[in-house]
Amino acid sequence: MLVPDLRREVRGELGGGGHGLGGRGLVHRVPINRSHGPAGPPIGGWLGVMADPLYCWPAAMPDQTQPDLASLRVEIDRIDDALHDLLMRRADIVAQMAASRVKAGAPSFRPGREAQILRRLLERNQGALARGTVVRLWREIIASSLAQQGAFSVAVPGEAAADSPLVRLARAHFGLPTPLKLHATPSRTLASVADGEAAVAVLPAPQEGDRPEAAWWAQMEPSRLRVVLALPFLAPNGAPNGNGGAPAYAVAPLAPEPTGRDRSLLRLEPGPEHSRARIQAALTAAGLTPRWLLRQETPTPMALAELDGFLTEQDPRLAALPFPRMQILGAYAEPEPEE
Repeated sequence: MLVPDLRREVRGELGGGGHGLGGRGLVHRVPINRSHGPAGPPIGGWLGVMADPLYCWPAAMPDQTQPDLASLRVEIDRIDDALHDLLMRRADIVAQMAASRVKAGAPSFRPGREAQILRRLLERNQGALARGTVVRLWREIIASSLAQQGAFSVAVPGEAAADSPLVRLARAHFGLPTPLKLHATPSRTLASVADGEAAVAVLPAPQEGDRPEAAWWAQMEPSRLRVVLALPFLAPNGAPNGNGGAPAYAVAPLAPEPTGRDRSLLRLEPGPEHSRARIQAALTAAGLTPRWLLRQETPTPMALAELDGFLTEQDPRLAALPFPRMQILGAYAEPEPEE
C-alpha cells in the first residue's frame, strides 16, 4: 500500500538521550517516504530520507578541542608584559650594580660570567625554543647591560670592510647598538684597546702563513692585554677555522676568569732544534696536548698552541717544557655546540 509523504518533527537533545541530531529545542522536519509492499521492508528507508532534498542536517558544532586564537593572543600579550616587567627590573638591578662597581673599581665586562649565564640557560632550555634564539636574545640583553654601565665599544681591523664576517661576528656577540671602531691593521686595533679607546678588540683567528703584520698574537703584550673570548659562543659544528679553532678571538685588558670548561692560548719561542713535531711532542709529554698548533718563522720564530683547560703561570706542567720563553696569552670559555 502506498503511504503518502508524511512530515514529522524530530527533536534532538545535545549531550543527552535521543538521536542527538540537534541542539535542545531545535526542530527538524524530516520527510518520511514509505512505500510498503507485501514482500518486506520499506523501499528507500533511511537512504531515501537522507537523499531527500528536504532533509535538514543539524548545524555544524564548533570543535571545542581547538584553542581559541583570540585567547591565545591575549595570553601572549600577558607573557610579553611579564617579560617586559622582568627586563625593566633587571635594568634596575644593573643600575645598582653599576654604582657599586664604580665605587669598587670593578670591570663591567666579564666574559667568563657571561658564558656561565648562557650555559645555564642552554642547559635548562627545552621545547620549541631554539638554542640560537636563546643566545641571540641574551646577547642583546647583556649588551644593553654593558651600555647601561658606561661607554663600551669594540675595535675591529678592516677599515674598508664594514660588513665583513669579522664585523658580523662582533655585532652578533656584542649587540647591534654597540659602537664598532674599525682600524686599518690588527696592531692598531690592539693599540686602541691598550690605550682605552675601545673596551675590547675582535681579531681573526691566527692562521698558518699569516703575514707578520697580520699575526696579532705575536704582537700582543700579555702584561697589558689578554685573550678573553672565542667567537662565536654558539658554534655550528664547532665553527672551525683553518686550524680547527674558533673563527675569531676577543682581546681585552682583563684577567680571564675560569668558567668550568675553558681553553687557553700559549705562545712560546722554540729553539732552532724544535720542529713542529717536536713542539707538539713536548707539549703532549707535559700533559698539555694541543688542540691546534701553528708556527711563525719571521721576524722571530714563535709558536702558538690552543690547550684544554684554564692555564695559569703557576701551572707546574709549564716547568717541564724545554722552551726558553713561554707566555700565556689568555683563556676563554669553550664554545657551545649549536645543537
